[in-house]
Amino acid sequence: MSGFFWPEPALGFDAATRDPGTHDEKQYFVCRGNEILQLFDDDGNWRAAVPGEFQADDVVHYMGHLDGVGCYAVEASDGDDGTFANLRANLANIERITFNIAGRALQICDWYRTHRFCGKCGVPTTSHDNDRALVCSQCRLHFYPRLSPSIIVLVYREDEVLLGRNHMFPEGLYSTLAGFVEPGESIEETVRREVAEEVGVKVGALDYRGSQPWPFPNSLMLGFHAEYDGGDIVLQEDEIADAQWFPLGDLPMIPGKFAISRWLIDEYLQKRGFPV
Repeated sequence: MSGFFWPEPALGFDAATRDPGTHDEKQYFVCRGNEILQLFDDDGNWRAAVPGEFQADDVVHYMGHLDGVGCYAVEASDGDDGTFANLRANLANIERITFNIAGRALQICDWYRTHRFCGKCGVPTTSHDNDRALVCSQCRLHFYPRLSPSIIVLVYREDEVLLGRNHMFPEGLYSTLAGFVEPGESIEETVRREVAEEVGVKVGALDYRGSQPWPFPNSLMLGFHAEYDGGDIVLQEDEIADAQWFPLGDLPMIPGKFAISRWLIDEYLQKRGFPV
């Protein structure tokens, strides 16, 4: 999946759950709810915090190291009056590897914040000795960070692609179709069901292209190209505001190059010989 559109794995970052305690340098991803502390370097790029730049609760979550620098997720204390914003606000000025680590931090803090007590018996949970898990001391249930697999798919027919607009999209923006995997469902079944539900058409051949972690709030986006196999567009009106077939040479406004939806579109444009 490597190449211009599909980035290589996050080289330089080694994920881990247990802090070896040997890092001379450390950086902290400071979270407050679904927002993250806003700090920028001299070039205007978002960066993580260093000790002394934040106030945090007692619990520190070790995530691994980036080129030898320890990476930690922490929840901001009530006394931290720094500026916090949704990670989406930083897509234009954040490196991809930093985005992935920041997203990891947000999900870990959310998991810890929402699983302090057992969902079955209400007893306080404690941290697992080895895994990233919280454990009920009474009924021994294990609670791992939540991860929601979802599909995102570009439906095509020769030199046209089917793009849709969610009701929450900015005016004029169109994108690929997406949806969450249901219990007992394969990824391929999800693609066919979501396309049929959202726009009423059937798809044939599926081509898995790659994935992207997307922490809004906890998705793993699995990207496909899907060949159109029949049917007219019928909108799922409570979710889709509009959907149309667009010629590859006359596309509407589409997502920026940071998102997997754009990678899917750009890759198909290149495949059909259109400029990207």
